[in-house]
Amino acid sequence: MAEMTHFDARGRARMVEVGAKEDTRREAVARGEVKMKPETLSLIEAGNMAKGDVLGVARVAGIMAAKETPRLIPMAHPINITGANVDFRFQHPDKVEIEARVRTTGKTGVEMEALTAVSVAALTIYDMCKAVDKGMVIENIRLVRKTGGKSGDFIREGEETWE
Repeated sequence: MAEMTHFDARGRARMVEVGAKEDTRREAVARGEVKMKPETLSLIEAGNMAKGDVLGVARVAGIMAAKETPRLIPMAHPINITGANVDFRFQHPDKVEIEARVRTTGKTGVEMEALTAVSVAALTIYDMCKAVDKGMVIENIRLVRKTGGKSGDFIREGEETWE
């Protein structure tokens, strides 16, 4: 089993030292879903939600969240993000799938930034649609792929690429 790097020998939380690591090109892709009533999905798809462009606002919220990750996740390092994208797919009859892709060149990866982007995009969809569907469920937030760094690449089995 892998070592728990965010704890010292005495079990106390710590921020991992990355100063001696080499800068490498890194990318992380995360996904999640918001399950809803089919009628809610239709309103989003048609652009008829009272609060406005649901996916446009959720995209901006996700990108902003990626940039703010070290302020939200205690042991996350401040990272110079070189790119962030948030995209959506409609899964009929009742689901919006979210994908965040975050890139950097640095000493540590951007997995937490991609996961945070998906989480906040999902919460934004919920916020903008809750007036018509309080029963929405945010689910299956996961890391799909990460590249770069000492630990190498990770690709989740069974995930198709969106590219």
